[in-house]
Amino acid sequence: MNISVVIPLLNENDSLIELNHWIASVMQSNGFSYEVIFIDDGSTDDSWKTIASLAKKDSHVKGIQFSKNFGKSQALHAGFKASNADVIITMDADLQDNPEEVPDLYKMIIEEQYDLVSGWKKKRYDSVISKNLPSKLFNWAARRTSKVKLHDFNCGLKAYKNEVIKNIDVHGEMHRYIPVLAKNAGFNKIGEKVVQHQARKYGKTKFGMERFINGFLDLLTIWFISKFGKRPMHFFGSLGVLMFIIGFCFSLYLGIDKLFINPTGRLITDRPQFYIALTTMIIGTLFFVAGFLGELVLRSKNDTNRYNIKDEINLE
Repeated sequence: MNISVVIPLLNENDSLIELNHWIASVMQSNGFSYEVIFIDDGSTDDSWKTIASLAKKDSHVKGIQFSKNFGKSQALHAGFKASNADVIITMDADLQDNPEEVPDLYKMIIEEQYDLVSGWKKKRYDSVISKNLPSKLFNWAARRTSKVKLHDFNCGLKAYKNEVIKNIDVHGEMHRYIPVLAKNAGFNKIGEKVVQHQARKYGKTKFGMERFINGFLDLLTIWFISKFGKRPMHFFGSLGVLMFIIGFCFSLYLGIDKLFINPTGRLITDRPQFYIALTTMIIGTLFFVAGFLGELVLRSKNDTNRYNIKDEINLE
């Protein structure tokens, strides 16, 4: 199979029939073998009934229904797991992503050998204040932190090699950072394509301003995991040793001051600086212990799912 189109959705009943017809037209005109996988993420409208109806009429259509709203990342994970094609295309169900972009994305994966191609909605039809400006700030921070040079991390229209989606784990709200997850898994040829952005035709957006706050928190998480996930002692241990040394030097100064400089002054325990130094030493020790325990956990855990084998020779 050439292409699996994975479409997570929540309450997008009005657009599903039109979207499926549009995808089918593009696929058939280009001679692609394909499947369309709709993932209903706990819709409360008739989205699942529409998907079931489409599946009866069109053998290319498949559907997955969640018992409740688990989030876009979980929906994509389920769709990736069910995909069987050489190239996986993800897009949103609200008709703002243009299926006419699929052939070019497919060619970039197959002919130009990209591991992943992300869409870039250079011209957007969203509110400047509520979506465009926050999105630009978010993408700037993501580029600086992850070192992945993309303009639009959160674009729903992306193309992947099959082995990419089989070797990354999308969970929580990490769907925004799939290119970063792919890079961390060893897939470094990541491209970008300017894609057409459509104005929303039906319904309303499911995301508010809070997604950008959550996005920045997730960005910090993925940055920390990618940088220190396999060596926690390098972070916690270094910070702990630094804080312990600062506290110890401060305590040493207080002791020298009491013994040799001002022996008739206040007791060390009467000085607030002593408790600041003591607290710093205790926190430094706790950081060091946290890093040590993290290293023990990593060493004792089965590590077979933490690497990606590129090729094998004479193993069969």
